[in-house]
Amino acid sequence: MKKVNIGIIGVGYLGSIHARILAKIPTANFVGVYDINEQRAKQISEEVGVKKFLTLDELLDNVEAVVIATPTTTHRKIAVYCLERGIHTFIEKPIADDIVGADEIIKIARNKNLKVQVGHVERFNPALLSISNYKIKPVFIETHRLAQFKPRGTDVAVVLDLMIHDIDIILNLVKSEIEEVRASGVAVISDSIDIANARIQFKNGCIANITASRISRKNERKIRIFQKDAYISIDFLQGITEIFRLVDEDKNGDEKLTSTVLLGKIEEGARRRKIVYEQPEIKNVNPIEAELVAFIDSIINDKPTVVSAEDGKLSLEVAFKIIDEIERQQKIVKERMSLDI
Repeated sequence: MKKVNIGIIGVGYLGSIHARILAKIPTANFVGVYDINEQRAKQISEEVGVKKFLTLDELLDNVEAVVIATPTTTHRKIAVYCLERGIHTFIEKPIADDIVGADEIIKIARNKNLKVQVGHVERFNPALLSISNYKIKPVFIETHRLAQFKPRGTDVAVVLDLMIHDIDIILNLVKSEIEEVRASGVAVISDSIDIANARIQFKNGCIANITASRISRKNERKIRIFQKDAYISIDFLQGITEIFRLVDEDKNGDEKLTSTVLLGKIEEGARRRKIVYEQPEIKNVNPIEAELVAFIDSIINDKPTVVSAEDGKLSLEVAFKIIDEIERQQKIVKERMSLDI
């Protein structure tokens, strides 16, 4: 079995999870870790049984691929350096903290024919993967991604920290150019936007309403998809997918289902249809393991990454459009308040 020599840069909360999972992947020869916090690097290296490198260069001298799990503000600098060294690169989302950085990463990767995958892990969530056999043509999408407050991640707005997951999913489902973005948001307990809502209108007519908050009482990650003859509800946190749809009475569909319930029947002239409730089969998949396996597989078999650098850039562009609109709205509110004084 061919293996890829791979290391991890940054073993904080998320990087340590990557490390524990990477150590168990058969196609990965997990070489070691590097972190500017030597004590943290030592702790994780001993826990998973790999080497702790004292410098980034020392790590790069011994690997052909890396996972970058450092703060967002450092993604561009580290990724560019790794790519210049000829290293295939997995970058935790978002790909960078600005579009210029994303463009630079894409350019170098193309010039050197290197693989770049962005860590939009929800693409690998088994609840989302369960609808892959269905025809998805959304007319309206609604998402809620709510989290209890944690200091980790507040170096960027909630749009880049949480909402960008749903932006990536929506762009992958709708596959249409954006016509208009409207948004509002506010900083509550950090210096950046903590809660945000965006309404995206696509040129094909689809509307997406996206809400993200990191000051919620409870965690919630849900998406609801509405389209002609079907309503799909996906709970990313609980791993549950529910589908309500209209089908012709003589058809049951080709999807593999764990549960199908007949809710009613409709007669439209000579056409007879039934309303069914379905729960697609949810496979037992660890999303982080799945995305790492896919990244390594793209290197071994020289095929495109599942979430490309271009995908990462597109999500980032939309995220910044949302942030710009929020800031524009905030400016209008301030101006109105100053006039009322």
